[in-house]
Amino acid sequence: MKTPITYHDGIEHISSDEGRVHQGLRKEFHKIISTTHRDHEWAARGVHAKSHALLEGTLRVHDDLPEVLAQGLFSRPETYSVVIRLSAIPGDPLRDAVSGPRGFALKINDVKGPLLPDNEGVPVQDFLFVNGPVFAAPDAKGFLRTLKLLTLTTDRFEGLKAKLSQFLRVIQKRLTRLGRSNDTIGVLGGYLPSVPVADRFFSQVPLRFGQYIAKFDVVPSSESFQSQQGKLLDIDKDPLAIRHALEELFRTEGGSWTLRAQLCRDVTENSVEDAAHVWPEENNPYLPLATITVPPQEAWSKERAHLLEDTLSFSPWHGLEAHRPLGNIMRARREMYAFSSKLRTRLNGCPLHFKRSR
Repeated sequence: MKTPITYHDGIEHISSDEGRVHQGLRKEFHKIISTTHRDHEWAARGVHAKSHALLEGTLRVHDDLPEVLAQGLFSRPETYSVVIRLSAIPGDPLRDAVSGPRGFALKINDVKGPLLPDNEGVPVQDFLFVNGPVFAAPDAKGFLRTLKLLTLTTDRFEGLKAKLSQFLRVIQKRLTRLGRSNDTIGVLGGYLPSVPVADRFFSQVPLRFGQYIAKFDVVPSSESFQSQQGKLLDIDKDPLAIRHALEELFRTEGGSWTLRAQLCRDVTENSVEDAAHVWPEENNPYLPLATITVPPQEAWSKERAHLLEDTLSFSPWHGLEAHRPLGNIMRARREMYAFSSKLRTRLNGCPLHFKRSR
């Protein structure tokens, strides 16, 4: 196994057109958020508009991590309170029958150490994950092309989207039986409707990892979560089937995930700027860092949504200097998440916070 690459300021390569691309992204996000505000009288996120579950629990950093893993937040064995938001990716709250990938937003409270400027002094560390290994485009320019198409269909053709999703799920199920599931089909609406606690979630793009650079993932570790693997939900009849399944699960059971890191060991194989590039796991596995535990609880309610969703902001740029986001997509996210939060605050008349107010 190669030695991890040491982080340095020159690891990123900023292209000359990023400002123009960011301006285009802001324009499309404005259209999506304004449209959902008009239709639902509430401005949701530009992406990940619909939540499946809103959970609270703890993150425990593992004891005796080797030096290469004892970095930043993980430099000492401590326990932190966390908020977790499981969500659907689209920017409008579609019914579950339009089956795409899911998101896992993790907010770690009361972290210690130098903070990124975007935190405004609030000691939180946010990590954002999706249940696919790579981002949908290699860079923000490619994502902008995709976003323009999504903007055109925001609040339109939901019935057609559901029919297409149903067709693609049949294809995906057949491919899965052959061991050949297709990520592109999943992104287009053919994601098999499993219970999200059993999914594997990826940061998809890298962050600084103290002295090093890493991608992260989250995998189910408790029997209660692992036992949900392979179980498919009937999403064609119940528009909130996933939320209802999670409410039922967490009513009586909790569970745990393991948070892991994959270190950058080769600048060619482990690209920092190309978000669509998989870092090979052969000879470079994800290594355990911490355990995320959630007890039985009310997984979703209107009151919980107000506390943990409507007034709470998640961003990969809310965090420690030791875990500074890296690469083209992360630089675009810095612009987009701040823009989205400010627009939602203005339209809803409800300020967003970095940390839950009790």
